[in-house]
Amino acid sequence: MKELEYCILCPRECGVNRLAGETGYCLSDAGYHIGSICIHRGEEPAISGANGICNIFFSHCNLQCLFCQNYQISRNRKNTNTKPMALEEVVDTVTGILDQGIESVGFVTPTHFLPHVKAIIHSIQEMGYHPVTVYNTNGYDKPESIRTLEGLIDVYLPDLKYSDTTLAKSFSDAADYPDTARKAIREMYRQKGKSVIFGENGQALNGLIIRHLVLPGQQGDSISILRWLAEELSPEVYISLMSQYYPTSCVSKHPLLGRRITVKEYNEVVEVMHALGFGNGWIQNPDSDATYQPDFLNDYPFKV
Repeated sequence: MKELEYCILCPRECGVNRLAGETGYCLSDAGYHIGSICIHRGEEPAISGANGICNIFFSHCNLQCLFCQNYQISRNRKNTNTKPMALEEVVDTVTGILDQGIESVGFVTPTHFLPHVKAIIHSIQEMGYHPVTVYNTNGYDKPESIRTLEGLIDVYLPDLKYSDTTLAKSFSDAADYPDTARKAIREMYRQKGKSVIFGENGQALNGLIIRHLVLPGQQGDSISILRWLAEELSPEVYISLMSQYYPTSCVSKHPLLGRRITVKEYNEVVEVMHALGFGNGWIQNPDSDATYQPDFLNDYPFKV
């Protein structure tokens, strides 16, 4: 894990020596800091498959989104709920889940743990397991880092959160997010193209699926994102347009983020999505927010 000796894995480029215990923006050293390894059935149907996906939720994050639903493990603070693990323990847990009939492994918030992701994949493959690998990222990645994953990651599942730099700074402490995420997604698109390959059971085996969460009162920004995707990539890319936003306790009193989105707000974005020619992907029911409220203080964070 030589990359951690001078860590510039993510766009923050802190340059700290994580091997020596130094920590940068994400407060992560060289260890395997994991919030949960569990079967998750709440992803897109093509990601979860019939039985769910084995998701590895890494702790801390290179973004600090005010509204993050995983705030119990994503906050960059010393007392974040996390479980330090050895590689062998991670691999044993993952393979134990794969032995239950699960066919895919997802790496959630993996950007600041890229060497760990590679080590996990190589280790489980050496043991004879070859699950579908899913890179489930907030999108704040460097294209050159994504390039090192070519051939290791089967399905890229990035967020594209913002088009507006002011929103990105205010809500996620990253004014450069829009341009940075677009460059990273362009690299994913170079690797995978606009098509997704599905298995007989409808599970995604290879490709790119781009997520966007509609935020309250920010339909204009969502529409700008869709227009960029249609014009700069292709209206044939797979989109997951999410309505699942809900105000966590962290933003319950925030003047903009302290409420759910309305049906009208979401439908306005859906209409533009269809008008731009997007036909591949998924939309959500307007009341889907109740389904996506994890509690990482539990052994199983998500409701069955």
